[in-house]
Amino acid sequence: MATSHKPNHTLGLALLAALATLWASSYTFIKIGVETIPPITLIAARTLIAGGILVLIMRLRGVRLPRERTQWRNFAVQACLNSVVPFTLIAWAEESIDAGLAVILNSMTPVFTFLITWMWSRHEATSARKLIGVVLGLAGTCVIVGGQAFTHVGQELAAQLAVVLATICYAGAAIFGRSFKNLDPMAPAAGSLLSGAIILLPLSLIVDRPWNLAPSQASIMALVGLAVFSTAMAFVIYFRLIRTLGSVGTTAQAYLRAPIGIMIGAYFLGESLSEAAWLGLLCILAGVAFMTIPEAKTKAAVQAT
Repeated sequence: MATSHKPNHTLGLALLAALATLWASSYTFIKIGVETIPPITLIAARTLIAGGILVLIMRLRGVRLPRERTQWRNFAVQACLNSVVPFTLIAWAEESIDAGLAVILNSMTPVFTFLITWMWSRHEATSARKLIGVVLGLAGTCVIVGGQAFTHVGQELAAQLAVVLATICYAGAAIFGRSFKNLDPMAPAAGSLLSGAIILLPLSLIVDRPWNLAPSQASIMALVGLAVFSTAMAFVIYFRLIRTLGSVGTTAQAYLRAPIGIMIGAYFLGESLSEAAWLGLLCILAGVAFMTIPEAKTKAAVQAT
């Protein structure tokens, strides 16, 4: 019995790392995209392209979107929490703050998810073990950031607060996403993205007048990468993990985003990692382990002896 559980959990952790990587890269894509594409239009296109891709894949798989009005109302709520509001806030914020700082601020998602679950929703167990994981992950993020991030605090305060608000939205989305556990993971992913596109497209037409834009090739390529990899592919993994690891466990990938983002910068931009960064990375990985790895069944162990 124990051996059949291990492969599933290993797969869950692998998917968690994949999701963290896909979403860590999204901040760089956004930073390049908003150079010549306004935030609302960028996110409207992101959600429309990603939602369209998922609908096409669902058709090929023979999976249909639900038709019930209540489900689409829930998709609209999920869209606001998981794409419309946070995507747009982060895109707007990255017009004035670094992508790295946005990643770091967004790594607070597990903290807010744990606190909302503990104080309000109580939809899953909030054990001391998970609390330790939250604290370790937050401590690791602070170690990585160090004094570097605190030199930016106070500058572009509105943009930083926008990212924090986006982080709270993500926490709410992780909890609300549990209501789709009986659906194929692609259904809420596609439904929420299409709902987000329906909300954002009229705003894009009114505010940005996209027919007057002249986006650069780099911004267009960033938009494609953002939609295909960091949205369509990431959302399918996300809704699958919500069912298997739970809300708090799934948001643990936010802690992984910070070190992954740093490692991407070190590899592609030649940035060097300090000893503090490596120490922070170890704390983060320990925190993720505490939040996701099932507790040992000590009773069974005792009985076996």
